[in-house]
Amino acid sequence: MSTFNFSVPDDVKEAFNKTFQGENKSAVLTRLMRDAVEDRKRQKQRMAAIDTILRLREKSHIATDAQIKKARQTGRP
Repeated sequence: MSTFNFSVPDDVKEAFNKTFQGENKSAVLTRLMRDAVEDRKRQKQRMAAIDTILRLREKSHIATDAQIKKARQTGRP
């Protein structure tokens, strides 16, 4: 296991200590850091998905209102 040193504002440190009083601070910080890593991964996946959708959209055929209406009515009694 390694040590991670960083500075935070005093008010954040005080709020953290008050909020997580009686808990293992290292375990809490580890969980928060893991959550942050997973959140960043999900964010990158969402951005990649959005980019893919936008690229596909550029290549797709744009239907007119008349074409959409006809498609909706096709096969209806």
